[in-house]
Amino acid sequence: MSGRGTALRRTAMFAVLHLVATFAGRLELAGGETLGLVWPAAGVGALWLLVQRHERSRWLDVSAMAMIFIVVNMLTGATLPSAVFFTAVNLAQMLVFLQVLRRVCPDLWASRPWEGFERVRHLWGLLAAAAAGATVGALIVPTVMGTITGQWSAPSAMAWWARNSVNMMAIPALGLCLGRLLDRRARQRASSWRAVREAADQAGGWRNIEFCALLTASGVAYLVTFGIRHDLPLAFLLIAVTVWAAVRFSTAIVALHSLVTGMVAIVFTMYDSGPFAIVDSPAARVLVAQVFVGVIAVVGLALALSRDERERLVSQLAAAERETSRQAWTLSAIVESMGDGLVVIDANGRFVMSNPAARRLLGVDGVTGSVADHRLFHPDGTPIGAERMPYRLALAGQEVRDMDVLVRVPGMAEERMLNVSATRLPVDDGAAVVVFHDVTAERRHRDELTAFAGVVAHDLLNPLTTIDGWMHILAAAVEAEAGDDVPGGVGDSIGRIQRASARMRELIQDLLAHTAARDAPIIPVPVDLGRVVREIAAARGDLPAGPDQAWEPVFHIGDLDTVRADRALVRQLLDNLIGNAVKYTAPGVRPEITVSSAPERPGWIRTEIADRGIGIPPGQHEVIFENFHRAHQDGSYTGSGLGLAICKRIVERHGGSIGVEDNPGGGSRFHFTLPSASATATAAGAGAGAGAAPPADESETP
Repeated sequence: MSGRGTALRRTAMFAVLHLVATFAGRLELAGGETLGLVWPAAGVGALWLLVQRHERSRWLDVSAMAMIFIVVNMLTGATLPSAVFFTAVNLAQMLVFLQVLRRVCPDLWASRPWEGFERVRHLWGLLAAAAAGATVGALIVPTVMGTITGQWSAPSAMAWWARNSVNMMAIPALGLCLGRLLDRRARQRASSWRAVREAADQAGGWRNIEFCALLTASGVAYLVTFGIRHDLPLAFLLIAVTVWAAVRFSTAIVALHSLVTGMVAIVFTMYDSGPFAIVDSPAARVLVAQVFVGVIAVVGLALALSRDERERLVSQLAAAERETSRQAWTLSAIVESMGDGLVVIDANGRFVMSNPAARRLLGVDGVTGSVADHRLFHPDGTPIGAERMPYRLALAGQEVRDMDVLVRVPGMAEERMLNVSATRLPVDDGAAVVVFHDVTAERRHRDELTAFAGVVAHDLLNPLTTIDGWMHILAAAVEAEAGDDVPGGVGDSIGRIQRASARMRELIQDLLAHTAARDAPIIPVPVDLGRVVREIAAARGDLPAGPDQAWEPVFHIGDLDTVRADRALVRQLLDNLIGNAVKYTAPGVRPEITVSSAPERPGWIRTEIADRGIGIPPGQHEVIFENFHRAHQDGSYTGSGLGLAICKRIVERHGGSIGVEDNPGGGSRFHFTLPSASATATAAGAGAGAGAAPPADESETP
């Protein structure tokens, strides 16, 4: 309700202002003609409709404006048809003004009633809209009047256009500036007069003195120009006081100054005083006077708005600098307090910055010089080549995550194992940020556990062998003793023990294989995938069919490429994947496996193993590569859940990737990538995983 009440109060206020402005325009005519020297009603009406543009009562405003136009015109001697005609023309030019302003200044149009007029482009938009609206009246009124009287006057049309353009530009601009100031102070529960006085009192006593000096200088200048020596063309000098106001005082003060000085110039001209009164032609007098007022208003407001924009931008820049400084300080504090080392390295291998943790982990007082000053090694002790440095890989566009690097601290017998990640920074000259933390104790503990697990697993095989041997003897003895009369419970118990022993043996062997796949040194050599796959296929064909397999597996082996990798690990990788393809086949279905390969990108070979088996359950295409995860746990398919984890570790140690997807038509399609034997950079990702070793021919030191 308060919003509607505010809109109605504004309607009443503007109705009074528009009534006064219309009377002023009708009572003061230039030379007794229909064309008045001033027509403030156009500017007041444009401001009225502009302020009320978002209100539901805007049609009430238009109706009230039209009624005021008609009544005032008839009270000042116009006939009803003439009053209706001029009312329609004035409303038309105001509506055109609003539509043009809406298009050229959408941000001003979308703002609050008194807000938004804050930029120089808003002033130009206001001027363009006023010119467009006044053009409508200038085309219609002189044409109709010329048709009635038989004389069409181009100067009258120009005078109409200039008069209405200036009024529809200056009065809305001044009204918006003053209204914004008063509205803000009103919302702060201050009086309007106090708001204006505070605007003039921006910088204490000296600013008050300067404001009084401005008023005095303006009064003297206009009095001399229009009242005393009006026979001299001194009007152009009055721009100086407008510039003074615009560069030293607020936009609201400039608006008031332009309004008052413009009214002074118009009043003197109406009473035949001033430099414009000597113009004989009434139309030319209107044109010259209105152009002067428009120039004064445009110059003052353009300078004031430009200054406001500059101050606003400077303020925003200062705030941005403060925020940037605060963020930089926060970031610096975070980097300095990090437990992990952080360095920034440029394309030439020089350290750009470092934090205390980096200096401590690298064993120097300050990280200076270049990476070549620090010897970095693979976990097995072989040097990391210059092109395989983590920052070089990051600058080349590769993602370096969790790379284990051995650092031998200068002057100390201690060796540190660092887990390194590197990322390229988006800078023109190229730089990489490298983050690393000390994992020496963690890796030592892991290696001890691995060694312990390997020893335990190996030692467990001996008693299992003994158990298997004695169970075989026991089964033979029972069968020899009882023959066909072996009790069912005894035979079933012996079978259970033998199957449990077989499962234990398989688990121990998988643990040993997993340990070897993770920690055994890699010796990259050219490996013919076709030859390895055919050997595995032949071995699988020689094996007796399982209880659920009716036929030997069928293999479709394409022309496979040659990769550069560890021969034993590649054979284990392919044997595990092909073995799974054979094992995970529905009962009574003959296994069918297709093996193919092709270059994926320069230096890399992608190998695919597709089957027609039971497939991967939905949602498990990623987790099946985790340790001890079994996708099929219904008991129909045995396994330890380490086979695919071993495959993933082997591929990642060679720098490649592995994945699985559903095979169209049923089954699964496993794929992995390995370095090509023809690539000059061997085992491109050899440093991507812990325990990775460089190729045999890589011996370059940092």
